[in-house]
Amino acid sequence: MNFLTTFFHLYGRGRSIAGPALTGLLIISGLFSCTDVLTEQPKSIAVETFYNTTSELDAAVAAVYSGLRNSASGIGGEYAAQLEAYTDYCYGRPGSSYAILSDFQGLNSTNIVRVGNMWTVLYLSVRNANLVIQNAPKAKSVSATDIAKYVGEARFLRALTYFTLVKNWGAVPLRTETNLNEANVKRSSVDDVYQLIIADLQNAETTLPDKPAQSGHPSKWSAKTVLADVYFYQGKNAEARDKASEVIQSGKYSLVPITKTDDLQNIFGPAVVTTTEEVFYLKYTRQAGQGMYFVMFPNHPATKLVGAGGFYGISSDLTNSVYAAWDDKDLRKGNWYVWDLGLGKTTTLSKKFIDPLAPFQDACGNDFPMYRYADVLLLYAEAASRAGTGPTAAAMDALNQVHRRAYGFNPTAVSSVDFKLSDFTASTFNDLVLKERGYETQLEAKRWHDLKRLGPDKLKAVIKAAVGKDVADKHLLWPIPTSELNYNTALDPNKDQNPGY
Repeated sequence: MNFLTTFFHLYGRGRSIAGPALTGLLIISGLFSCTDVLTEQPKSIAVETFYNTTSELDAAVAAVYSGLRNSASGIGGEYAAQLEAYTDYCYGRPGSSYAILSDFQGLNSTNIVRVGNMWTVLYLSVRNANLVIQNAPKAKSVSATDIAKYVGEARFLRALTYFTLVKNWGAVPLRTETNLNEANVKRSSVDDVYQLIIADLQNAETTLPDKPAQSGHPSKWSAKTVLADVYFYQGKNAEARDKASEVIQSGKYSLVPITKTDDLQNIFGPAVVTTTEEVFYLKYTRQAGQGMYFVMFPNHPATKLVGAGGFYGISSDLTNSVYAAWDDKDLRKGNWYVWDLGLGKTTTLSKKFIDPLAPFQDACGNDFPMYRYADVLLLYAEAASRAGTGPTAAAMDALNQVHRRAYGFNPTAVSSVDFKLSDFTASTFNDLVLKERGYETQLEAKRWHDLKRLGPDKLKAVIKAAVGKDVADKHLLWPIPTSELNYNTALDPNKDQNPGY
């Protein structure tokens, strides 16, 4: 029996989270996004005998990545495009299915289906993580230390997946190793979901290795970073500050220096294997179905910046208030260049993610940066300020490291572009870091959630000031998919759907 058939029997025998006929197909298609999984040769199709060797556990953990890395609907695909169309600096191209997203009035039928597909692949990762968490401890031929490591990685990935789910859908069904075979699971409260996320990450930070065996896998520092972000999103600023400080003080990471805009390709380019600022990335390769699909969205075929063309579904404009206020000396601004899409001579596209050698649309070689050291520094800066009575010297230094690098200076040496602590109050400093995070993390699917964590009033004010549009309340959460409501009888379509849908 070949490997894919084995996994069909092993993972595909339960009811699909989003419909009965999809589980086996989704898991098989997801495995194509992990080349190392395809080389494994499990010795049995039975769950009770599969999780017994390190090679079998390697294959099982690799399957957890399949939903997160799904080329079409995963985080490095349409998920990122969806969120970037919500920002104050980007627009969904008029005439495309993403245009309506930039109206901030909720989703139409096309986008409801699109986010429903995201739900399905995310719960695929949850299911595969649960299988590892449930079965790895039973392994007969694996050391206790290694078992803890495999379970820790699965719990890290489950936490990351649920963090993605709760930020976008709010209360969601909490599927764990304890109710793995239950088809009908009610929505758990946001607080309960966060309790699981935090417990998973606290386990991961004690069981994952100090340094992963290879890039693309988490370390204990990855777990601490995500935990800091979870606390940050919850408004637990002291906890976020302290956890981010642990990562900074570890000395494990540093910013990649640049002297010109094109040097940013040493961080985001398709040829990069890893860098000193990579905390946790989703890894992709130039193979059909295994590439970072999102690269297609900010690019146009005529530019030749992506070998497979480009959708130019995400763009900006010289008149955009964020762009217009941005200092021209900031090398990050240089990623944006004028390109007429037929919308006027001031339209701009971004070359932050490009791959001139990509052979297919779903085969771009860039990795998706879930967490970089720049994220950690900026998170620490703002969390430290919000946890106290304003910015500290350490908070200002963390911000200045990112700011210096953006202007081509040594990140760790005092420079002429440094902000000065005495010039800022708590309020003005927090706004400054928020602006800097907006510049630094463009096209990384972070800006919308950065604004959401500050509350709907702040989010609506920022969007209104930038693009002159009002954000509807229904735009703040995605709808629970019809497939979930149809097949999960623990949900009431009238009571469990998010507002406005």
